[in-house]
Amino acid sequence: MLDPQAQALLELVAKAGRPPIQTLPAPAARQFYREARMPLQPVPPDVASVENRAIPGPHGPIPLRLYRPAGSRAAERLPALMYFHGGGFTIGDLDTHDVVCRALANEARGAVVAVDYRMGPEHKFPRAVDDCVAATRWVAAEAKTLQIDAGRLAVGGDSAGGNLATVVALTARDAGGPEIVFQLLIYPTTTLHHDTPSSKELAQGYLLTMDAMHYFRENYLSSVRERSDWRASPLLAPDLSRLPPALVITAGYDPIRDEGKAYADKLKAAGVEVAYTCYDGMIHGFITMGKVLRAADAAIKESGAALRSAFNESSRRGA
Repeated sequence: MLDPQAQALLELVAKAGRPPIQTLPAPAARQFYREARMPLQPVPPDVASVENRAIPGPHGPIPLRLYRPAGSRAAERLPALMYFHGGGFTIGDLDTHDVVCRALANEARGAVVAVDYRMGPEHKFPRAVDDCVAATRWVAAEAKTLQIDAGRLAVGGDSAGGNLATVVALTARDAGGPEIVFQLLIYPTTTLHHDTPSSKELAQGYLLTMDAMHYFRENYLSSVRERSDWRASPLLAPDLSRLPPALVITAGYDPIRDEGKAYADKLKAAGVEVAYTCYDGMIHGFITMGKVLRAADAAIKESGAALRSAFNESSRRGA
């Protein structure tokens, strides 16, 4: 059943009578998302440090935000999570996911590097992929300067960011590095064909709609043909073997729920260690709504515990 807190939120959204996001041009959609999402987030947890940087990228500078967890020392070499925010490759930024990144840093007891990758429609596929791959390679190369342990580097993200995390992991595997020890995939979109049963069953009425997903897809891609490129639809990647362990989280009332489950199943079939959790009563985007949805805190804690375990296992293997 739909979680009562999620039901109450959906009723509030319906009463507000705001325009569907797909009716807005991208700059207005970004502002709308930022304004709508901020009141749903809890007070940002304290961390040891937050630093904004810009690094060189293939299409120009890439903004990053580096978090170090509460209680860590400046000279301590920490494991790190590369985090790619959600938002349909169109909306979202470092600020909309600041609370999530702070909480993950504290729960994982590691650094988090949030990436402000380029988005559509101004920057079409595969520029987001290029930025995320470049940022991950840069962090690995500069790990010593950043006080990060390059041997304990994870990738993760929510929704579109989960998609990008999978593609970074696949690219790193095929390029021979950098080494990725874990994938945190939170309700990831894994096929831009959006042709699973949940995309039909839950197309309307649960905050994220398939109309919005089609809007995001059109903003991101330049052609129908690109939907079948594995860098856009990693579920279609021909080989998912030899990838790092993963935690895949989905939401029961999410039109892209089945995409995440299908990717988890395909990873398992390829011999990858996978943990899968469906928060049955939740809606898409819930992890950024911790002020009104208790399940967000549970998902953050589960994610942090999985990251800690992966980081500790990597440390033991390297000892």
